[in-house]
Formats: sequence, structure tokens, C-alpha cells
Amino acid sequence: MGATPQILAAGSLYTRIMLSSSGIIVMLFLINAVFRGAGDAAIAMRVLWLANFINLCLDPCLIRGLGPFPRLGVTGAAVSTSIGRSIGVLFQLYMLSKGSAHLEILKKHLVARLKVMWNILEVAGVGVLQLLVATASWLVMVRMVQSFGSQATAGYTVAIRIVIFSTLPSWGLGSAAATLVGQNLGAKQPERAEQAVWRASFFNAVFLAVVSVAFFIFAPQLVALFSNDPQVIRYGASCLRIISVCYVLWAYGEVVVQAFNGAGDTWTPTLINLFVYWVVQLPVAYFLSFRFGFGPNGVYYAILLAEMLLSIIAIYVFRLGRWKEKVI
Repeated sequence: MGATPQILAAGSLYTRIMLSSSGIIVMLFLINAVFRGAGDAAIAMRVLWLANFINLCLDPCLIRGLGPFPRLGVTGAAVSTSIGRSIGVLFQLYMLSKGSAHLEILKKHLVARLKVMWNILEVAGVGVLQLLVATASWLVMVRMVQSFGSQATAGYTVAIRIVIFSTLPSWGLGSAAATLVGQNLGAKQPERAEQAVWRASFFNAVFLAVVSVAFFIFAPQLVALFSNDPQVIRYGASCLRIISVCYVLWAYGEVVVQAFNGAGDTWTPTLINLFVYWVVQLPVAYFLSFRFGFGPNGVYYAILLAEMLLSIIAIYVFRLGRWKEKVI
């Protein structure tokens, strides 16, 4: 990815730890999806509270070596995250064994049902491809930014982290909409499923509109919380301001894409991702950044264009209504 020897020395062990604990985060997401699908979204929220609280408490201790804890630097962040997620999974397993009004697993349920397993793999396989298409394109985007130096990469990384944090409520609303779509389609109530999607999208748009205004006004101050390098702040603030332009439209696209998945129609968002991220975003980012001299801003404008286009296409296809026939 073009990292310097200093970055390799600091980040390689972090990456090894995070990749080796991938199974933990798979279980964390999987079991939380089970709770949400069963109507126990509050349990899923408590699991994430617990995992992240432990992570937040351990981070400063292991990164800076507070008290009896060793000073591990960047590696400490990976260790803290892995411990927090592991405890979260243990809590999930405890809640599953305990059972609830909506979900109870007994010994008689621990039977291999090949048809159900195949349905799960069929839906999940396309879902994996869907995320792989998007994630792989983001890796290429990072490599493009890295071409402009470590300060540009740092600014971009900080800005994207802030974007991810600011859109966490959007993921929650999207997950809620996906759950409601699946439940209502299962209950033969497609119109109610559609109504839930539009209502969640509206709430999401209102929230992200406020966030986008805040980013426009306070972008340099937000990036400055993570770095005092003027160049890093400049790159990061520019990224925040450009990407936030699409926030209101993206709010609808985020919910709608997850609604497709909730309906079992995982191919539609996969094909949309493939077109938007690989056919549009990457070529536009390359030409704007390297051919037209926009530098890192070319990558940011490509992200803006891609996310707006993704939302428009997703909304159009959703309004066609074919997803109502995809429930398993």
C-alpha cells in the first residue's frame, strides 16, 4: 500500500492482531443480527456498549502504559479492541443460553437443517461479495491517497474515521429498517415494509443534515483533535467538507441498500456497488487526482460522486418494488 518503513514498524503487529481476531468480530456481528432479527435489539445494543466500554477503558492503559499496564503503543489499540470484542461475544453466548421472551435455544434445536443452511449460505455468499466489492475499492482509494504522502494519508484516515463515527446512527437505522422489512415481508405486509424504509430514511436524513452543517463549520477543529500537523488538518478538513455534501442523499441510500438485504435481495446492492465503486468511482478518482491535478481532493470528489450516484440508483430500483418478491 506504499507505507513507509516507520509506518510498517508501527502498524504491522497491529494488523496481525486484528486479522487474527477476525473470527471474534464475525461472531459479534452474527449473534447481534440474531438478536435484532428476533426483536431483541436492546440486547444487541448492550453487547456493543459492553464491548466498546471495555475497549475505551483499556485503550489509554495499553497504548500509553498507565499504571501496571505495559506501554504497547499502536499494538495496544489492537489488543484492547480484541479483548473488548471477546468479552462481548462471551456476554452474547451467556444471553443465548439464558434465553428470552423472543428467542430460546434448546438442545432439540441443535440439529443440522441442510435446506436452511443452504439458504443462509446463498444469501450470505452474495452479501460477502457485496461488501468485498466496496471494501476492495476503498483499499485502492487509500493507495491513491498514499501517493501524495503520509500527511495526505493521515488526513484522509482521520476524516474517514470521523465520517464512520458520525454515520453510526445511520447504520443503526438501516439495520432497523432491514429487520422490519424482513419481518413485514414474512408477515405478508409489503406496504408496511416500504413505509418503514421511507420513515427510517427520513429520520436518517434529518440527522445527517445536522452533521453535514457541523462538518462544514467545524471540520478543521474536528481533525485537529487527532493531529496538530497543519497539513494533516488541511487534508482532513477538505475531505470532511467534500464528503458531507452528499450526506442527506446518502442517508436515503444507506437505509434503502440495507432494506434490499433485509428482503433477501442481496444481488441488487452487490451489482450497484460493483458499478458505482469500480466502474465510476475508481476511474474518476484516478483522472481527477493524477490527470487533472486535483491531488487528494480528486479522491474526495470521486467519493462524493459515487455515494450520490449509489443513492440515486438504489432509490430508483427500490421504488420499482421487485424486492417485495425476494423474501425467502
